[in-house]
Amino acid sequence: MDRTETRQRRPRGWSTPEEQGLPLSLSTARPPAASGDGPPEVPESQEAALQAPEAEHSRESALSIGLQVVVPFLLAGLGLSWAGVLLNYFQHWPVFTEVKGLLTLVPPLVGLKGNLEMTLASRLSTAAQATVVGLLAAVAALLLGAASREDLDLAKVQLLCASSVITAFLAAFALGVLMVCIVIGARRLGVNPDNVATPIAASLGDLVTLSILALVSSFFYRYKDSRYLTPLVCIGFMALTPLWVVIAKQSAPILKILKFGWLPIILAMVISSFGGLILSRSLSKPLYKGMAVLTPVICGVGGNLVAIQTSRISTFLHMWSTPGVLPVCMKTFWPHPCSMFCSSEINSMSARVLLFLVVPGHLVFLCTIYLVEGQPVTSSRTFVALYLLAGLAQVAVLLYLAEVTVRLTWHQALDPDNHCIPYLTGLGDLLGTGLLALCFLADGLLRGGAELEGLSELASPPP
Repeated sequence: MDRTETRQRRPRGWSTPEEQGLPLSLSTARPPAASGDGPPEVPESQEAALQAPEAEHSRESALSIGLQVVVPFLLAGLGLSWAGVLLNYFQHWPVFTEVKGLLTLVPPLVGLKGNLEMTLASRLSTAAQATVVGLLAAVAALLLGAASREDLDLAKVQLLCASSVITAFLAAFALGVLMVCIVIGARRLGVNPDNVATPIAASLGDLVTLSILALVSSFFYRYKDSRYLTPLVCIGFMALTPLWVVIAKQSAPILKILKFGWLPIILAMVISSFGGLILSRSLSKPLYKGMAVLTPVICGVGGNLVAIQTSRISTFLHMWSTPGVLPVCMKTFWPHPCSMFCSSEINSMSARVLLFLVVPGHLVFLCTIYLVEGQPVTSSRTFVALYLLAGLAQVAVLLYLAEVTVRLTWHQALDPDNHCIPYLTGLGDLLGTGLLALCFLADGLLRGGAELEGLSELASPPP
């Protein structure tokens, strides 16, 4: 994201260096010249001056952060709950039961949607990257399926690739437009876009992505006997990609993203694909009944919260520092977790607020799923406790990694919005899916142990 564009995302209540009486040179914060073997360097006098804003605390309080975040967070969670209900319904469709690779596509495609929203400002560049990465997601699903010895014939391979490409293209294009509208609306209302944009977009994003995937794959499944339909779709979309690139290159900031924004998105897609493999391998087993409902919720909650925190830290650095130069309070690349969550700094305060939302949020989403489904995901109180603990652990790890990765990225004079959020949301999908599977496994083992103990007591002779 272009730096001048990012600086416009000024949170309500934060004052600029000019308003605090600091030198004008700090407010413009022009990047210094980069050295040949490292990030940009600044004179000691300027670095000392950059320390001044760090002593000034933001007028954003924990209450104001919480009030701005809680409503979009709940809206996003409700959307994720509906997405879980839809995924539980879609998994029984013939196309999903026959082409197991479609379930592997769910986390990377949903994660791709979020990454493109956060890293692209151009709909045409969104279309270009979504087309390519959608095809790569299908290839990753095929490779993971081959590694797990899953049989796929040519027709299923073509269906998988065509469904992935079209879903990625349509979802990223539509949700990119939605993201732009949300950010503009938030700025006009005087609300910090870092707090509301990602959750609100996510409240519709997963629903849209899953629905498109289900409808598109079902269409191709209905016409699976056609030999030329799916190959022509894939070839046609790939042929249009150079056109999108040529048009998008007219904008200098978008050209920079098209050159250097591929690696984070592709690696995030690969990480999410492993979460998709866990999902596809677990749904067929009775022990993991209910996993399809909860997977979008736990993955989406973690991804949304870490995206908010990452965007907030990035905005803080863009306002008070220069790319390549970390403020004094952030000089340590690996901060102690206690100091990160317990200090009085604004980023630590927002981390505590976001972590506090995890347990009540998940309880609300579980109740919502119960009202929609008409039955609880599980009747085991032990599972609910394990699930809440897993959600807390996932978000705590992601928030800590957000602090670390943003510092490392900024030290290399890179924009954290573009390079950190894809990795963290992909890791959130993998952590969420893995921890959720462990919750079902641990609950099954505990219940199995209790049943065996009860049977042994019944079988034992009376004294």
